[in-house]
Amino acid sequence: MAPLSSAHSLQSTAPWLRDLLILAVLFGFLFCFSLGAAPLIDPDEGRYAEIPREMLERGDLITPMLNYVKYFEKPPLLYWLNAGSLKLFGQNEFAARLPSALSGLLTVLLTYWAGCRLLGRQTGLLAAFILGSTAGFLFQSRIILTDMLLTLCLSSALFCFALGVYGREQRRKLFFRLFFVCCGLAVLAKGLIGIVLPAGIIFWYLLLGRRWHLLAEIPWFSGLLLFLLVTAPWFVLVSLQNPEFPHFFFIREHFQRFTSTIHRRSQPVWFFLPMLLLTMLPWSFLLPGSLAKAWRDRHATRDSTLFLLLWPLVIILFFSLSSSKLIPYILPVFPPLALLVSHRISAAWNSRRPDHTPAVLFLGSLLLCVGGALAIMPLLEWLPPFLHSTGQLGRELATMLSGPAPVITLSKTIVPGGLLAGTGLLLLIAVRTRSTVVVVALLCCFGILLELLLPWAFARYGAERLSARPLAAAALRHAGPETVLAQIGPRQGMNFYTGRRLVTVGDYDELTFGSQQGDHRDWFMDQDQFQRLWQSNRHALIVVPRHQQSAYRLANGADAPILADNGSLLLLSNR
Repeated sequence: MAPLSSAHSLQSTAPWLRDLLILAVLFGFLFCFSLGAAPLIDPDEGRYAEIPREMLERGDLITPMLNYVKYFEKPPLLYWLNAGSLKLFGQNEFAARLPSALSGLLTVLLTYWAGCRLLGRQTGLLAAFILGSTAGFLFQSRIILTDMLLTLCLSSALFCFALGVYGREQRRKLFFRLFFVCCGLAVLAKGLIGIVLPAGIIFWYLLLGRRWHLLAEIPWFSGLLLFLLVTAPWFVLVSLQNPEFPHFFFIREHFQRFTSTIHRRSQPVWFFLPMLLLTMLPWSFLLPGSLAKAWRDRHATRDSTLFLLLWPLVIILFFSLSSSKLIPYILPVFPPLALLVSHRISAAWNSRRPDHTPAVLFLGSLLLCVGGALAIMPLLEWLPPFLHSTGQLGRELATMLSGPAPVITLSKTIVPGGLLAGTGLLLLIAVRTRSTVVVVALLCCFGILLELLLPWAFARYGAERLSARPLAAAALRHAGPETVLAQIGPRQGMNFYTGRRLVTVGDYDELTFGSQQGDHRDWFMDQDQFQRLWQSNRHALIVVPRHQQSAYRLANGADAPILADNGSLLLLSNR
């Protein structure tokens, strides 16, 4: 690994354009391959595809609307990008997911570029391969989430700040100004955390690194002006058009979301630690040693590894203290962690006894055992009775193994189990060769294999049950211009696939605020109101959970016809 002091001389001679091209082609394929194969999954994907569809339909890019009512939970940057993609490529799953996938790809390329300048070309290149072969990072980039776009914007901001600190003298102010621009984009991507998180990270860096003098080198006036130029226009326009916006967005969606459980996303304070270890496979086994090395090397690297260390720690601590927790919240920690793991591996690249050997041995042994158990799981006759005694989840798994029509069969477990066991065996053999190149190549291949298998398995075995696509297709076949389309609770995939507004019955959930802005009584009904419509002469179709089927019968008491069934939801007709 090139030391920090020689990083700038290295970047002038390194073939960075060739590196970027190779990375763009390789990971561009992985991030975009078969991107439109699976249907949109509710609620997130349906929501973030439907809002831009409605923006295009209404010709209004200022006020976000969902099921044709105001929706102010998120700023508009992802909506704008998705609207542009839908305009270019049509109303389909590929177009809806493309901006998120490109955000993930650009984050990989950005990590390489910044890593080269902070820690040398070898570390930057290896970090890009680590990030791109992290199973959870790629999988979450292939679904529509605001968090992947936020990750790109936050990473751009924080890398720009780091390059402003450690870069060439003549470019330092440029990078500091770009920091403010990227913070503004992060705010437009997901709100005030786009500035709160960078401020927290930089505060602790200045405190622990004793670098308060940097505050005098930051061009505050021009930087804040650029920040306001990026963020203020939309916030001013949407507030002028919608006076109720400021209180809802800043108070409810920021302060109350952080301090209360109004969105029913409460998890224990340690929630993100196991989630990080799971989503950063296979590199998570190298994390503890990488974090320790970053702390030890902080002075040797002029505190650049201290900055990269504080970046994930502050974000994880921030969201751990929040009352609202979801796995994608920690996506912005992946780029610095990839660099820290790369820094550790690069330091021992030519060593015959690298310090990551015990972690790789443990991972290889675990994969061998887990893969072998998975491969033969359907043959274990004692397993279903044992699972049945462990609770509701265990009973469901037992039914999948040994029910009348078992879902988990030997033909479905032998291949993935064999691949896991084979990878574990190869890792154990590779450790004996004492070759870091072979170990890293195997870990990258394993991560990429997971990245290919997870979307394939999800599209084949789980996506239809979580999507409204088959129900929407059936609704379009059977509905006329006057037919009422309804659903129990909001499922925005129905809106996207039908291109129509739906009546929401029962729990309005995230549409509650919008339903109260103006007169929407004909579109939001309780169960009694809709039952009266259901029993009338007007043709109605409704999407209901399977367990609520009996609540919707025909006027003569007969069962309502089932027009479509995706495994968990039914489309019923009152005729």
